[in-house]
Parts: sequence; structure tokens; C-alpha cells
Amino acid sequence: MRFLLTQERQHLLMERMRVLQRSSPEIEAAALISTDGLIIASALQPEINADRVSAMSASILSLGEQIGSEANLGKLEQVHIQGEKNHVVLMAVGEGAVLTALVAGQAKMGVLLLDMRHCAEDLMKLLSIEE
Repeated sequence: MRFLLTQERQHLLMERMRVLQRSSPEIEAAALISTDGLIIASALQPEINADRVSAMSASILSLGEQIGSEANLGKLEQVHIQGEKNHVVLMAVGEGAVLTALVAGQAKMGVLLLDMRHCAEDLMKLLSIEE
């Protein structure tokens, strides 16, 4: 799905992700990515290769949807990857985008997932506003 965004809209999307990072400081970086693997808006750290993260996020989301379909889980809401040190959480933002968050290992995931869900809802509203 393609999103044609004005600079102002992109700024609003990035600001909403920064609000998420302030409300949940365990979120070290966040990006809004299209299901095609393209970055819509990013609050990633400079040392993170945003293009690689976006492509991998789209692939993981697609695999999660396929597994969910095969296992008859219903509509995919999120994918959580837990590493030895940190987590990655991917959360659907409508049908055409995914919110990817790089999360510190000590995070309280219940509160964080609630914050992410609220952010995803806000991002979906911002994406659907008619220009």
C-alpha cells in the first residue's frame, strides 16, 4: 500500500511515535512501515539501518499473517520477538502499515503493549485523514 504524505503529516506521525517513546522509555526506537516494507515515518537511532529494519518488519508481519491464517488465529494484531537482551514488537496499524518498536529487555510488556496499541490507533487515524 502506498501512502502519499505531506511533510506536515509525516511530522505528525513522527511526533506521535516520539510521544510513545516518552511515555514508554523502554522503547528505544520506533518506525511506521508500510506492508510493502517502505518507511513511512521513523524515530530510529542513526546507527540502525532503517531500510533493513523496514524490509525485515514487512517480511515478519507477512509470515505472522500466514501462520495466523494457517492456525486459524484470526486477524494478526502483533508479533513479539524476544531476544537475550531486547525485544522487537510489531503491531498492525490498519491494513497497510505496521508499527515496529525496539524495546529494552527489562520492559514491563503489559503497559508497553497498551501504549503501543493506543499509538497504533492514533497513527491509523493520522494515515486515514484526507488531504
